[in-house]
Amino acid sequence: MDVPDIIIAIDGYSSTGKSSFAKKVAARFGFTYLDSGALYRGVTLFAQEEGLINRVNSVNPRLSNELLSLDLHFDNGNRTYMGQRCIENQIRTMEVSAQVSPVSAVPFVRSYVDRKLHQFAENGRVVMDGRDIGTTVFPDAGLKIFMTASIKVRAQRRYDELVARGEMPVFEEVVSNLRERDYLDSHRETSPLRKAEDAFVLDNSDMTIEEEIAWVQGLIQGKFGIR
Repeated sequence: MDVPDIIIAIDGYSSTGKSSFAKKVAARFGFTYLDSGALYRGVTLFAQEEGLINRVNSVNPRLSNELLSLDLHFDNGNRTYMGQRCIENQIRTMEVSAQVSPVSAVPFVRSYVDRKLHQFAENGRVVMDGRDIGTTVFPDAGLKIFMTASIKVRAQRRYDELVARGEMPVFEEVVSNLRERDYLDSHRETSPLRKAEDAFVLDNSDMTIEEEIAWVQGLIQGKFGIR
């Protein structure tokens, strides 16, 4: 299927499977995948390691200057790197998850990530997932999708993901973390999580990834008149 050279913006709540979906969409249609959430997690990990965020989630303003030389990028396998160091596993821990929302709410952090994303997307034909891609980062994206799912389904997905990594999470704590992130993401002052007016809603509570791909293929065919 010959899809135009557009930007596909995928926003939505935590643990709705945005990244898995975006990767599949990119592979299916020959696009490049960019994980904005990984960049925010990378900044959070950096802030933790440098002692620039404390236990009450207060971010040290010094982080702004430190970001000027912070090299976060992806390799060809979409793994996240900080300089020459692969941080893919470290940024997916509960420790990082617990502080990524307050870090990502800081305006200068969002500016840093936005600049990175615009650099990565200079040539178009990319799929990006996050929380403000279609509303703030790329408001003129050719296709916008907003993903959602029930809190119970999302918590189970996150729980299973952590267990698969060898962690021992408490399910109730995973639910609590998701509820807190939902609130913080939706109520932050800078670029809050919300559905763009022209975004298509995908509730995948009871869908397989194959059904999601069939859904987006039909969506693209209808929107761009592709047979």
